[in-house]
Amino acid sequence: MIVRDFNELKHTDKAVSDARWTSVRMLLADDGMGFSFHITVIEARSEHQFHYKHHFESVYCVSGRGSITDLGTGETHEIRPGVMYALNLNDRHVVRAEEELVLACVFNPPVTGTEVHREDGSYAPAQELVG
Repeated sequence: MIVRDFNELKHTDKAVSDARWTSVRMLLADDGMGFSFHITVIEARSEHQFHYKHHFESVYCVSGRGSITDLGTGETHEIRPGVMYALNLNDRHVVRAEEELVLACVFNPPVTGTEVHREDGSYAPAQELVG
């Protein structure tokens, strides 16, 4: 059994920050679960473009308000507590936070914890991180 406390992890190297967001990686590839689990906080009044070409992601909104735009279709959907979205087609997207967003995120394949967003908004595939 794996038990971890977000309030402890947010002060360790498991907390990764970038331009106006922080992600606390609570489960990573080394945990052997087949997915990774993160709590991500996106600052209010910020906008972020992502394109996870090599990962599927599912996101559940715990608190806050914002929107997600699918850049392939132009469709925009509201993000609010209780809303889940899944990037099942490696969708290129923009997340906008009107208020601070607290999101529970699952990645498959799991991230290792060393990833950084590349210029196109993606993470490198896992095999590029090894070696």
